[in-house]
Amino acid sequence: MFTVPKHIEDLKSYDPGKPIDDVMLEYGLKYVVKLASNENPLGVSPQAIQAMMSSIYQYNRYPDIASKILCSRLSEIYNLEAANIITGHGSEAILSVIIRTYLKDDDEVLTSEGTFVGFYVICNARGIKPIQIPLKDYRFDLEAIANAITNKTKIIYLVNPNNPTGNIFTKTEFETFIKKVPENVLVIMDEAYHEFVSGHPDYPDSMHYRYDNIITLRTFSKAYGLAGIRLGYGFAQKGVIKNLMKVRLPFEPGIPSQMAGVAALNDSMFLDYYLKINLAGLNYLYGIFEKHGIRYIKSDANFVCSVFDSAETVDLIVSKLLTKGVIVRGLRAFGLPHCLRVSVGLQSENEFFASKFDEVLNEINFKKV
Repeated sequence: MFTVPKHIEDLKSYDPGKPIDDVMLEYGLKYVVKLASNENPLGVSPQAIQAMMSSIYQYNRYPDIASKILCSRLSEIYNLEAANIITGHGSEAILSVIIRTYLKDDDEVLTSEGTFVGFYVICNARGIKPIQIPLKDYRFDLEAIANAITNKTKIIYLVNPNNPTGNIFTKTEFETFIKKVPENVLVIMDEAYHEFVSGHPDYPDSMHYRYDNIITLRTFSKAYGLAGIRLGYGFAQKGVIKNLMKVRLPFEPGIPSQMAGVAALNDSMFLDYYLKINLAGLNYLYGIFEKHGIRYIKSDANFVCSVFDSAETVDLIVSKLLTKGVIVRGLRAFGLPHCLRVSVGLQSENEFFASKFDEVLNEINFKKV
């Protein structure tokens, strides 16, 4: 019998939640709303769809290993050279490459509790358990993370805005933090939701901090609505990118992904329209939680994290909503078992959630705090 290392045997894989079709089949439902994965409910930019359709006749060829056209567009937008850019099958794929490239067995990784669970999985799959610093009032505690740095620290992983809490750490907090980080420690700035907060005056956009030990990760899966084709990108100094390119799979991302990414970047009207819809949806969800006296965290992303008295309450709400055709995300895997995350949908989907949420709270005799 084949055996695997113990850290693989003990590994808990990432759970993305149930697909809509599975919920329909399991509960005999004709209509299901998925508000669990922070997807763009509008769909995909028409320009991106056209770009993918136009590329169909190239599918017999391997994609450009350097993603030249996409990197050229990103270079124009962010005033970088192509040698400062890496692309991949989503930002998670690039995260995995970073871990495989830079970590040895005795290296340490610092991050926070209550952040993107995929990073925990990637590190544990490498046999390195990340050191998790507790959140402070549901926010990254950069001061505590800086104080936890040792001579074994190799990577620090920060998510801003954070998933699943949706909030940010500020310019002042980041600027104080980065001064305490040694130059030989790589800081990963995961900015998957930066489009939602790019105009925030206190948001420390990492592209305004061109430090040699920072790598910025972003994605087309959220604001651009391209989750299904898996496309992400990263910015870093040339030496970092050169090493990552040695380890990255040679032919990713695919041709349709690269073409769709270029078109999505060019379709500013689609992005602006979605951001307006998302802001209205956030305010609508805030109103739902306020109506029931439920604590929530103001979001700088496309979802809202709400806080309950116990993990049991969250589990019950999630399971009951599922039977009524609403998929939301309990945050046990993220280390916040007493919290619930609801993605912003179309207004009709938000209203469907509100109706079923009312029903569930009545059924469990939920009392306002």
